Amino acid sequence: MEIEFSPQVAKALADGKPVVALESTIISHGFPFPKNMELAEQMETVIREQGAEPATIALINGVIKCGLSVEELKILATSENVEKCSVRDLPSATARKITGATTVASTSFIAERAGIKVFATGGIGGVHRGEEGGNGFDISADLLELSRSRVAVVAAGAKSILDLPATLEVLESYSVPVVGYKTDTFPAFHSLSSGLPLPSSAPDMEALCNIVNMHFQMGLPSGILICNPVPHDYAMSNDEVDALVDQARFDAIKAGVKGAKITPYILGALNRLSNGKTSEVNLALALNNAKVAAALAARLAV
Repeated sequence: MEIEFSPQVAKALADGKPVVALESTIISHGFPFPKNMELAEQMETVIREQGAEPATIALINGVIKCGLSVEELKILATSENVEKCSVRDLPSATARKITGATTVASTSFIAERAGIKVFATGGIGGVHRGEEGGNGFDISADLLELSRSRVAVVAAGAKSILDLPATLEVLESYSVPVVGYKTDTFPAFHSLSSGLPLPSSAPDMEALCNIVNMHFQMGLPSGILICNPVPHDYAMSNDEVDALVDQARFDAIKAGVKGAKITPYILGALNRLSNGKTSEVNLALALNNAKVAAALAARLAV
């Protein structure tokens, strides 16, 4: 698989400097312009401030890019025909020479092959609730890819709209280590905690680095999920989020939305129903995850 690196990312990797992978779906499908462009630039800035090099991953005219120019970021932020590409879509997308944004799954896949050990995102996908999936068997490819791409993924848990207990069960079945950073419960994306206990936790960056290092040294075939809760000042209460999600799910079912369209539809509905509050939370947790991922990458590179 051919990957085109930006000069900055290529140099950082060659010099053994810390690099943090970033997905691009959050740019093309997560927020409207110009907020999406601002987020992309802010995440890269936060990572550089921690002494690491950001590597936003995407497909530009069929070329897999690792590290994007400002012009390429703007293409993703403003174009209406950017396709959402998971792992299974990569062969077709590259052959058709399309411009596509990478998901958590495809970003993890590409990051490992690029030699990048740490990846920051907002929240991972997971198991959808039965009412949304139609047959109760809608599971994000993110979970499977976490089981086979050896990358440390920093996220604020799984998105609030999902079946969180089932998501944790699938991660356990796939033997994916799940570690809480300064928390011993599974974060609920917009909220600090789902109340679901985690199998392990790290009270500080040194402890987290030790766990991640041991994971890589053992040669385990999976990635490792680092759960970093939303910053306390931005966290919403579980009751508030549950009420919004219930209404958003009702709207989605009524509209007949299913499959790959369900997540963006419900997230958009949450933003509308909360008068933009959930989007502010999304921005805050994404930047916080980038900061933690960069600090982790810097320690791993020593």
